[in-house]
Amino acid sequence: MNGFPLLPDAEWLETDGLGGYALSTVAGRNARRYHGLLVSATTPPTGRAVLLAKLEETLVVGGERFDLSVNRYSDGKLHPRGDLLLRSFRVDPFPTWEYEAGGARLRRTFFLAHGEPTAVVTWELLSGDGLPVRLEVRPLLAYRDHHALRGAGTPCDPALAREDGAVTLTPVSGLPPLRLAHDAASAAETFFWYRGFEYELDRARGFEYQEDLFSPVAFGWELSERPSAALVATLGDRSASDASDLAEAEERRRRKVEGAGSDRRALRLLRSAADRFVARRGDGWTIVAGYPWFTDWGRDAMIALPGLLLATRRFEAARSVLETFARHVDRGMVPNRFPDEGTEPEYNNVDGTLWFVEAVRAYYQATRDDAFRRHVYPLLVEIVERHLRGTRFGIRCDVDGLLTSGEPGQQLTWMDAKVDGRVVTPRAGKPVEVQALWHNALRVVSLYAADLGDAFTAARLLAIADQARESFSALFWDERLGWLADVVGTDGTRDLSLRPNQLFALSLHRPLLTGRRAERALLAIEERLLTPYGLRTLDPAHPDYRGRFEGGPAERDAAYHQGSAWPWLLGPFVDAHLAVRGRSPESRRRASAWLAPLLEHLLGPGLGQLPEVFDGDPPHRAGGCVAQAWSVGEVLRAALKTGG
Repeated sequence: MNGFPLLPDAEWLETDGLGGYALSTVAGRNARRYHGLLVSATTPPTGRAVLLAKLEETLVVGGERFDLSVNRYSDGKLHPRGDLLLRSFRVDPFPTWEYEAGGARLRRTFFLAHGEPTAVVTWELLSGDGLPVRLEVRPLLAYRDHHALRGAGTPCDPALAREDGAVTLTPVSGLPPLRLAHDAASAAETFFWYRGFEYELDRARGFEYQEDLFSPVAFGWELSERPSAALVATLGDRSASDASDLAEAEERRRRKVEGAGSDRRALRLLRSAADRFVARRGDGWTIVAGYPWFTDWGRDAMIALPGLLLATRRFEAARSVLETFARHVDRGMVPNRFPDEGTEPEYNNVDGTLWFVEAVRAYYQATRDDAFRRHVYPLLVEIVERHLRGTRFGIRCDVDGLLTSGEPGQQLTWMDAKVDGRVVTPRAGKPVEVQALWHNALRVVSLYAADLGDAFTAARLLAIADQARESFSALFWDERLGWLADVVGTDGTRDLSLRPNQLFALSLHRPLLTGRRAERALLAIEERLLTPYGLRTLDPAHPDYRGRFEGGPAERDAAYHQGSAWPWLLGPFVDAHLAVRGRSPESRRRASAWLAPLLEHLLGPGLGQLPEVFDGDPPHRAGGCVAQAWSVGEVLRAALKTGG
């Protein structure tokens, strides 16, 4: 693959399959608190801590010093300016930089080893113009929770334990020791504080944005004598000599994930991107919702699973993810999320469990794994029964067969933003996508019951599904506007704001809306919500529409589901388009054209990943998480469905 455009501010991502990650900018300037070269999940996949924040590197060529680093300090100035020496960057198979300084050319390669908390950095002198060349590297440590910042008064222990080819540090109690394995000619114990780093992306997001980092040791390599160097930062017991073997093993693994064949580059990158979200939880697999700040969320995992794992034929991992969440079902509900602090799962959602049923259906359709279906069937029945009788947060089946939910102060659907304790999009009652998912779940479990000889359950759930369908048609459709209500409130009032949630009544396996009504609703969504990078969450003509996802937390949360465009919604949009308008070659080409801008983003400023959101208004700037599981999963699934 060719290199990416040289975009110094673009962010690259590495993950370790445990929930840990590495993230920074192409230039190497840390611009948010989550940037770091070793951000380890101390209780995989949660408990993430920024251990190794960055490296300060200097290339000494013929006695002249060239700093390769770049930092923003509290005076707003950039120093040094190693970005001016950067000549190329690529992410395949690993993030790789090439610098030119004083007639010397240096290549740096970085990656995280899969399945262990280990970062590997190697340097290679490509040319030196016959001059003596020395590389000096000073690791900068943060050693704190990845949501926090290290203040000037935060204590740390500067002591280190030395052995041949490695130093080990335990600067902060409660966090694991860090081993820095090296093949350097020198390792000097020189403790320094670097004061006043400024993280401009945190500042723009309305958070504290200054931090001090510390450096306990400086390494030196004489590259004119031996043109390669290696540094391995690990919580394990690796040595620098392991670097090449780790690189070969990881490259083989990534090529296998990408798949062989003649797929376009974008599809190979999407498969690689999909792999980054699959992580260990206990002895099974889970799906991290997004990097850098999300953990594994039930709703996100179930929506992302068909694209991340079924479309890529990683069926064993898909089954393991379903089993992981099945083990945590409580009172008929899948967890909404597993907190980063490692505390008990949270269940505040109405749709995640219904997405679990849909993910089971998609898995069974892809694999025909009847043993798993038989195993999970009692749980599916339990889920439906608890929803019929009632469970947390007022979730229960109403007399009309539809699912109602809601408690004051709770945000239970995927539109879950809060500002100062106020739910931005209160959707208590009967949200449209929840009815589509509920109807779908009833029919799926009814079908499984019939297949498995449970005739009573099959007939009972089928009757409720038929009732729900009739009630839905009468309650949600607005003939004058030509689309569905977004929510029918507990008092029977209808919110007729045009939002994308009604897509699921058209796109799910068992749709609630078909024929002329589906055509009208789909056209309204296409004309008013579709952008080059996803679907807006609210009609721009609505007085509450927010076209920019920017500002502090309150401003961003106010725009989160009030206009911001979400890439993941292109998945159900393409499904609805093909279901309503047919699957002719022209129809598929049209759907592929809708995906093209996101694939171009992947190949450009996305550096192989897709973000959480974009602005609803042009030029549609990216925002939110740098890498989002359901963005990647749904775009990959849709791209494969339309022929790439």
